Amino acid sequence: MPHSVIEKPTVLAPATYNVEALRDDFPVLKREVHGKPLVYLDNAATSQTPQQVIDVFSDYYSRYNANIHRGLHTLSDEATAAFEATRHRVKAFLNADDARQIIFTRGTTEAINLVAQSWGRQQLTAGDEVLISMLEHHSNIVPWQLLAAEIGFTIKVIPVDTNGALDLAAYRALLSERTKLVAVNHVSNALGTINPVKEMATLAHQYGALILVDGAQAAPHQTVDVHDIDADFYAFSGHKVYGPTGVGVLYGKKALLEAMPPWQGGGEMIKTVSFDAGSTFADIPHKFEAGTPAIAEVIALGRALEWMDSVGVDAIGAWEAVLLTHATEEVSRIDGLRILGTAPNKAGVLSFVVEGAHSQDIGLLIDQLGVAIRTGHHCAQPLLHHFGVDATCRASFAAYNTLEEVDIFVAALNRVIGMVR
Repeated sequence: MPHSVIEKPTVLAPATYNVEALRDDFPVLKREVHGKPLVYLDNAATSQTPQQVIDVFSDYYSRYNANIHRGLHTLSDEATAAFEATRHRVKAFLNADDARQIIFTRGTTEAINLVAQSWGRQQLTAGDEVLISMLEHHSNIVPWQLLAAEIGFTIKVIPVDTNGALDLAAYRALLSERTKLVAVNHVSNALGTINPVKEMATLAHQYGALILVDGAQAAPHQTVDVHDIDADFYAFSGHKVYGPTGVGVLYGKKALLEAMPPWQGGGEMIKTVSFDAGSTFADIPHKFEAGTPAIAEVIALGRALEWMDSVGVDAIGAWEAVLLTHATEEVSRIDGLRILGTAPNKAGVLSFVVEGAHSQDIGLLIDQLGVAIRTGHHCAQPLLHHFGVDATCRASFAAYNTLEEVDIFVAALNRVIGMVR
């Protein structure tokens, strides 16, 4: 069934969402930390993994551990079929036109670097411009800086307003015939801002520019339709969508991928190799998947997406919106606490600083009370410096978090603030 882009999830009544039932799928949620029940609110960094996904590794390594594509024996056939089944599941998850548009990488970071080193090195020249936003994760900044230092193109930054929302008027003004690429995240990992990537793609294409969307923080929370967005490239990571680390996805339009040269050389990505005539390369997607891939991890990613589909991606996002609303209301009552990122369209991320308290101290002390949050610059130093801070505390929500956990977090936060002030 075709997917549609949801820029802001519609909030469902909590009674329609059985969070306690799905929590049973996550064994880690049953553990204690420092003698307290674990309250895990670091989901923007890594989501936890359901037992169905964990079981993939035991099943693969105990029953059909074999290299894929090149073997003719039964185990290789079974591993190849399971591996390629994930490619087709990702195709459906993103509403891509063709499974060959799905390339497996080690994560969003590698996917962006692949675009930079293959498409960027081939297409960008001195005098060109690449637009990135103030909201970007370092993985969507540094690859372009490295390439710009070699080639000489210019990077221009799309600003944000005081709420942490992208300034669309400034974006329009920055676009020109020199713009060759817009590289922007779908959802900010540091603030939770949901960017209007469909509108941004339309505007970029009017100038003949491409758009690369970092979807690492969007894919876990809302339905993504790359066809509707008209994204030229879209990337996300397995460990954000209840899957394993070490695996991710790059989607690209077919014509672009076919025209791009390989990034890495080795086995699987070739048609022929000759000392005299050189090498010819495989068709997409294998042209970009050199060497033995993370086979079990890819299969497990497919199981994670299956789990998300069974719950309902939009239902997950809607529940997280309930959690975010409750958490925002509660922490707003704390004296001296400042929330960074108050854009109208937000995913389940609550980033804040507390007057007179260092974020690292809060993070360490709240962990003693069983609550896991993230502190630091969140690989978004330019954004945080724009707001005049070096670090924030960040609580981020997932499908399995509860309103009771929000209350535990707020109570723990109040207690910790009282200790450090």
